[in-house]
Amino acid sequence: MKLMARNAQQVGTALRRIRTAQNMTQTELSVQSGVRQATISTIEAGHPGTRLETICQILAALELEFIIAPRASDARPNIAEIF
Repeated sequence: MKLMARNAQQVGTALRRIRTAQNMTQTELSVQSGVRQATISTIEAGHPGTRLETICQILAALELEFIIAPRASDARPNIAEIF
């Protein structure tokens, strides 16, 4: 499953979706990652300010990795460019 995340809310949503797709509870993820369950809940709720190291611990427990890529353009073509 590939998900795009550009802000804390989207990161939290993506992690929650992947965790639940793996049939894992927050408590199970907490044990596997070494991150407090309350912290996982806070991240999944989209609160900013989480340390990168903490995100990396969660990603490793979910067998995920960061991939840095150019941002896709959200711009829609100008109507004059279409014709």
